[in-house]
Amino acid sequence: MITGELRTRIDRLWDAFWSGGISNPLEAVEQITYLMFLRRLDDLQSTAPEFEHLRWSRLPKSDPAALFALVRDEVFPWLRALGGADSSYAEHMRSARFTIPTPALLAKAVNLLDRMTYDDGDTTGDLYEYMLSKIATAGQNGQFRTPRHIIDLMVAMLAPGRHDRICDPACGTAGFLVAAAKYVRAHHDAGPDRCHGFDIDATMLRIAGMNLLAHEVDRPEIRYRDALTEGIDAGAYSMILANPPFAGAIDAETIAPDLSAAVPTRKSELLFLAQILRALEVGGRAAVIVPEGVLFGSTRAHRTLRRTLVEQHGLDAVVKLPSGVFKPYAGVSTAILVFTKGDVTEQVWFYDVRADGYSLDDRRRPLRTDPPTRAEYASNGGRVPRAGVTACDDVGAESGITAADVDDVGRRPASETTNTPSRTSEAAHTADNIPDVLRRWADRAGGERDRTRADQSFCVPVAEIMARDFDLSLHRYREIRSAPAEFRDSRTIVAEIERLETQIQRGIDELKELLW
Repeated sequence: MITGELRTRIDRLWDAFWSGGISNPLEAVEQITYLMFLRRLDDLQSTAPEFEHLRWSRLPKSDPAALFALVRDEVFPWLRALGGADSSYAEHMRSARFTIPTPALLAKAVNLLDRMTYDDGDTTGDLYEYMLSKIATAGQNGQFRTPRHIIDLMVAMLAPGRHDRICDPACGTAGFLVAAAKYVRAHHDAGPDRCHGFDIDATMLRIAGMNLLAHEVDRPEIRYRDALTEGIDAGAYSMILANPPFAGAIDAETIAPDLSAAVPTRKSELLFLAQILRALEVGGRAAVIVPEGVLFGSTRAHRTLRRTLVEQHGLDAVVKLPSGVFKPYAGVSTAILVFTKGDVTEQVWFYDVRADGYSLDDRRRPLRTDPPTRAEYASNGGRVPRAGVTACDDVGAESGITAADVDDVGRRPASETTNTPSRTSEAAHTADNIPDVLRRWADRAGGERDRTRADQSFCVPVAEIMARDFDLSLHRYREIRSAPAEFRDSRTIVAEIERLETQIQRGIDELKELLW
């Protein structure tokens, strides 16, 4: 999430574009995004020597007229060709145009952006989301970004490797792909072989391409494709991370034939889930956000899809998210499904996330003011700090701690990493369950199986899920323990009533004496 300072500066920049003659808000969003991308490239020192004069650091010092000519005639042609002539990035950037109308407006925009400070996260996507929210575009057809900490949770649960072929079939600004690439680079000292993303919004595809290049994914495979009507290659990917849009029912005639045959429904959330299953290779893993209705819906399509997940594949986890996670854009209740294609379901791990570190109202204010404790470092994908390290990488990107400052839990003896009590304070856990989710996820085949149904996380045998018609709603299996009722002795109650009546009568007598 972006800081208040960044919001204020974007607001000022937005006003400058509006007063400077750009009345189309989407055009303003695009032009601001191009400039932010240019700034990000300069921060990464990724400009080749022959293009040294195009670096962002030189632009604020330029005369407005010279700056305008440089950006129009050299910078934009260079940006369009960055990924290589045959890259998907170049394909989507081909239609990118420089439309800022005056040198004065460009100079003002460059100077405002130059004074902004970014962290190393997906700031481009965060700012893009904020700008969309200003024009009431976010939320339509599911076009709002998944919160970064939820993305990081899903990536850490899957723990992508160097050679995973990672895909997001509805990638938007590529937040999942950016997070997955960062995870692979931090844990394997190299980026993933290839990141694949699809979307049906040309602007989103340009943003996605720029976002991935800015995060050192040199050849992202980002394509214009409707995953539900054109389909995705079967068995093509080893890992899928997605928060597909929940756009309701779509036209049955436009659904890809093989998808329609697999799941006879028009509901987009079910079709996306079926498409993801189809696109995974055998043994491939996925983490997908679905509306909670997918877990217990009673239609034939709902039951068929859940039955397929449980009987033919390995359903590993159902992580219920609080209903305010996607506010202010949507208040729908959602859950994360984690599954492995072609595996066997023996136990399904459930976790009830009650707090994600932010208020669950429209403001989404941060609730954590204390730094994460050592026990919470598992939320960095199974890593703990070395001795003396007191801040956490990626849980709070502002910490500045890098992959070099942490050790892999997987290399430590099991006695040091499993079944150890959490040192997370109760107050911290009440505000933010995310570190606990990852700590317990790592122990899902161990101590988690001994937890009771009254706990926040627990395991359910597959036979019980089958017996309940493949219902995956967490509340269907939770044990609700109510405190035993305490009843006071009737004689005590009568005595108290008599005492109160005596006090009331005494008060009335005193009032009478005062009045008469």
